[in-house]
Amino acid sequence: MRLFSFSAGRSTGSLCVTRGSRNARHTHSTHQRGAAIISALLVVALSAILVSGMLWRQQVQIRRIENQRLLAQAQWVARGALDWTRLILRSEGDTSAGITYLGGVWGVPIAKTRLSDFLGQIGEVRAQQGAATYLSGSIEDAQAKFNLRNLVASPAPGVMQLDVEQIGAYQRLLVSLGVNSQLAKNTAVQVRASLMQSATRFQTVTSTSGTPSTPAIQGGAAGGATGGGFTDKPGIEDGEDSAAHAPLQMTSVDSLLDIPGYTPEMVARLRPFVTVLPTVSAINMNTAPAEVIAAVVPGMNLSSAQAFVARRQTVFFHNAGDVTLALRGAGVQQTSIDPNQFDVNTNYFLIHGRVQHERAEVDRTTLVYRDALTHTTRIVRVQDQL
Repeated sequence: MRLFSFSAGRSTGSLCVTRGSRNARHTHSTHQRGAAIISALLVVALSAILVSGMLWRQQVQIRRIENQRLLAQAQWVARGALDWTRLILRSEGDTSAGITYLGGVWGVPIAKTRLSDFLGQIGEVRAQQGAATYLSGSIEDAQAKFNLRNLVASPAPGVMQLDVEQIGAYQRLLVSLGVNSQLAKNTAVQVRASLMQSATRFQTVTSTSGTPSTPAIQGGAAGGATGGGFTDKPGIEDGEDSAAHAPLQMTSVDSLLDIPGYTPEMVARLRPFVTVLPTVSAINMNTAPAEVIAAVVPGMNLSSAQAFVARRQTVFFHNAGDVTLALRGAGVQQTSIDPNQFDVNTNYFLIHGRVQHERAEVDRTTLVYRDALTHTTRIVRVQDQL
């Protein structure tokens, strides 16, 4: 009996040891399986992150390519609209007998319109492709504004000098707009300095009669000229100009910000009345606002200029003689009227165009020159608005 009991005890102990070993192995294998599952989940998560990053970069690249494509298409539409506008200007110049006035076809702005509407009117079979493209724009007479290029004259070949009378006209314009008139002289000096490296500084505009329409210099403008180079008129002093330190050529009203004394608020106030053209130009009295007319006509106040503009709305001017008679009727002395400063035709136009093609937008301003002799138009410069 004792032997049996001892053997049974040993068997029970062996069974307990065997069960403990099995439990330990089961727990260890469970831990291994848990670690493997966690590792697999980490690998899957890392792979998902890498794949999603690759897909995101690919989507961004595709989006960038689509935006470039849409922008290129919008630019081509803008180019086509510009060609169409130039055709209008050429046709207007051929049929208007050398007269540009606000009642012309060019002066009608285009409201926001679908491109498909234009294409449908001409019978284009793919007109529906322009359903997501919109056009809008207008044409502005650049010679209705005061041209800052007129502040510098060329009375003789190779000579560039400040024009006292034009500086006085710009001073009167600044005063009427509430801007410091002392900036007129500094502006003229800056314009002259910026023209030192310009290839077109001696170029003139050709009128419909085939003669240069450069305003004449009065008051002994050539008296300060001593030959080639840059000379000033008597009574105007400025610093020494150096071609090596010459500023960039002024191409827009925004260039006034490079002159000390001008502020963005002043430039915004001057923008509707001031421009910068490549050559000296006359004021179109059929389109100029009252502020510009009062500035360029000595002895004429703003109220008289406003009455002058009001009468012009009923009957436009056909030639410089009509302008002279109208100015004399407004009380301007005959001696104050310089026919070379005025014109009834325009060579320079500003074309404002906006194209919206799906997500792409092109807002562009183009300066176009219309040649009265060759009946052609040329693009002078293009500026995209950001």
